[in-house]
Amino acid sequence: MGFADDHLVALVDEGLGNSAYLLDLGDGRALAVDSGRDLRALRAAAERRGLTVAYAADTHLHADFLSGAVQLGHDLGARILASAAGRRAFAHRALADGAEVDLGGLALRALATPGHTDEHLSLLLLDGSRKLGVFTGGSLIVNSAARTDLLGTDRTEELARAQYRSLKGLTELPDETAVRPTHGAGAFCSAPPGTERTTTIGAQEQADPLLAALDEDTFMAQLIASLGTYPAYFDRLGEINRHGPAVLDAQPALPALAAQQVRALIADGAHVVDARPAADHAAGHIPGSLSIPLRGQFATWLGWLLPDTAPLAFVVNDDQDLNEIVWPAYKIGYEHLAGRLTGGMEAWLADGNAQATTAFLTADRAVGRPYVDVRQEAEFAAGHVPGAVHIELGALNESADDAPTSPVVARGHGERAMTAASLLERAGHTDIAVLDGYTAAHGRQLAQGTEDTRS
Repeated sequence: MGFADDHLVALVDEGLGNSAYLLDLGDGRALAVDSGRDLRALRAAAERRGLTVAYAADTHLHADFLSGAVQLGHDLGARILASAAGRRAFAHRALADGAEVDLGGLALRALATPGHTDEHLSLLLLDGSRKLGVFTGGSLIVNSAARTDLLGTDRTEELARAQYRSLKGLTELPDETAVRPTHGAGAFCSAPPGTERTTTIGAQEQADPLLAALDEDTFMAQLIASLGTYPAYFDRLGEINRHGPAVLDAQPALPALAAQQVRALIADGAHVVDARPAADHAAGHIPGSLSIPLRGQFATWLGWLLPDTAPLAFVVNDDQDLNEIVWPAYKIGYEHLAGRLTGGMEAWLADGNAQATTAFLTADRAVGRPYVDVRQEAEFAAGHVPGAVHIELGALNESADDAPTSPVVARGHGERAMTAASLLERAGHTDIAVLDGYTAAHGRQLAQGTEDTRS
């Protein structure tokens, strides 16, 4: 059996930019690699193929999602495979460098590849002496390598050097060896994020700029220079995965809440998350609510901008899938979900409560107002409106005081901009606006208006 698409299913989480894998072992059993806590897609893929997950392997203690291995062990009796160096506090087969697991015809060999994390393993799939492919987790990824700063800035250089040696070791595999990383396009663990998800050893020797580095010092400098910011919740999940996420005995739910209950929750310190589209939030929202429109990146911004310890109440539209709120929250360790406002804003207003609004402005109406750009540093550096105040969205909670008075916030289709506007409102700013339908042409119009204003 080859390492071919008819035996291997890649399960891509577009929002977090990660891939899990389900490998058909040919006898009704399957191997799951780096499965997340949201197991819906994996279960469906296994059911379609008539497979039972017999092994659940993790390449490392993830910093960006909770592992589903413990749940698979509980539900299906799957044997958990993980690094011995990870010191996980639950039953598993602890793999040291070079250890092999007989999968029944195929075998899995553990390769110690520290760098992204100390205990990182890559998992080489073998058919006898033939090397079919390697699951590289957060080690070698397409045209890059995963970041090395998750264990603290004081260890970034040390781990970058370890990453160099790990990647060099992987390139000793045959050129045709398939590479199946966990982190990929859109993942903040990538350094920098790429666009492709799978590759081969030979292709990476030709294309990966980090592998082209002349020596370890050059590699380290290039990797560290590419590191941007990452979501705050990354720092929490490693230890949760070490101890094992809580087993779920039932489908998590989002109970219905009356307006009075939401008001009481707010008074007790709960946060309100408005998951409706940006335009709906702009038209009317609960004062102080945080706009995080429901889309692929929902979990990223929830985990970046809010604590995991306070209750969360949600405002949604009737046509939105509540599972797409619950599971993204649970997969990053947010379990204090108080519920959702029944009847939406109509019920909130009918109960006599106030609402706030946020203006959408076209570019011509925004000329002359201070402009706040909330994109990532690399995006801002690639091009921005002259005179724009740059505050990354992830830093806005701490840096709201640095924003100008009466700001206009813009970014792409408006989701990040509306989130930023709601954060500024929570911090006490008033007269906040979001640029409606921002495009490059609007940016040029704003820039021209800025120059005219200065003159």
